[in-house]
Amino acid sequence: MSARRPSKAMVAWSTAAVMVSLLLVSVNLRPAITTVAVVMGRLEHGYGVDGHLLPVLGALPVLAFGVSAPLGPWLAKRLGTGRAVALALFVLAAALAARALVPGLLLPGTFLAGAAIMTASVLLPQIVKEYHGTGWWTGLCTMGFGLGAALGAGLVQPLQAALGGSLGGALAIWAVPAVLGGVVVGAAVKTGPRRAALYADTSERPVRRRLRTQRTAWAVAAFFGLQALLYFAVTSWLAVFLESKGLSPADAAAMLAWFSFAGLPAGLLVPVFAGRPAVLRIMAPGLGLLIAASLLGVLLAPAEMQLPLIGILGFAQSAPFGLGMALIVLRSSGPRTAGRLSAMSQGFGFAVASLGPLAAGLLHEWSGTWAPSFVFLAGVALLVAVAGFLAVNGPEVDGGETAGRATEPAAVGR
Repeated sequence: MSARRPSKAMVAWSTAAVMVSLLLVSVNLRPAITTVAVVMGRLEHGYGVDGHLLPVLGALPVLAFGVSAPLGPWLAKRLGTGRAVALALFVLAAALAARALVPGLLLPGTFLAGAAIMTASVLLPQIVKEYHGTGWWTGLCTMGFGLGAALGAGLVQPLQAALGGSLGGALAIWAVPAVLGGVVVGAAVKTGPRRAALYADTSERPVRRRLRTQRTAWAVAAFFGLQALLYFAVTSWLAVFLESKGLSPADAAAMLAWFSFAGLPAGLLVPVFAGRPAVLRIMAPGLGLLIAASLLGVLLAPAEMQLPLIGILGFAQSAPFGLGMALIVLRSSGPRTAGRLSAMSQGFGFAVASLGPLAAGLLHEWSGTWAPSFVFLAGVALLVAVAGFLAVNGPEVDGGETAGRATEPAAVGR
């Protein structure tokens, strides 16, 4: 006996609620990183962090990303996707409050926050695929990441001033939107076999094909990880680099916020254009080359030229993240494959990405200048170009969902 299908109005309202929830979730998945990045130089005094541990602090959340990636699909299978994401955001809120208000918990709280972020993040492509979302859905998510990063970087100092100079309060207040996002996504996203049937027939045979034996899956993972390495290295150290150029801490924080805001259009539009094969073949390798040129430009330019160049760098570095999220959806055979490819790409990818902030910080500490760090990152950007070329030119990643039925069209770009 088949379930009664909902009316078009019910589907429209439900879809709108899911899209709002995806935006709220994604906005909450970067402030934990950028809020600490803009106050990195003050943590030695305010929190008693040894200066030699600052590179480790920058790498901790990204390392947690790599370790905790399998947790998202595991929780989704047991709780449902919406509840799994909601639980992750509630844990994120607890970690943000604990690390800000208890100085001894800064390092473990940052690691826990990273694990919670990753648990939610790996499930976003699965939700998009389950609801047959278009490129605009993926773009909305990636734009939310950039918006959250920008708000985190730009509002720490105003919040600290509004809270009477309390740095802990300015960091802990980010737990509030995390709780809100958890409540909304838990109510809006009702996924699972019965819910998915309201939108499309996603019945699958119990066939699982190993993604780790498929070269396109590795290419997508490499693309995602290398672009993430660049992003987190830059967000961890850009403000410190700009201070070495003569900018004040407030101006450096504003520049980091500008870096994130400049990437918002790329995060929204790149997943949409990625649905056009001719554009995708040029975009995937081309973005790596643009990042390399932008990094060297920021390194060599004087302080008065940093505003436009950091805007270009912000746009260039946000674009591959949006493309990486789109590739997970575009190159997978169905929702469950998208979830597994997301976990593989983000798990392996962020394990690699954790080396970025650490390597950039250690190279700077070793040399006393920023040139080796930027040259290293420009070299990584060239590898992004290679991985992007391989990711878009290989066969579709098939986790077994094509067994017994025709392959679905890719969700992004339809």
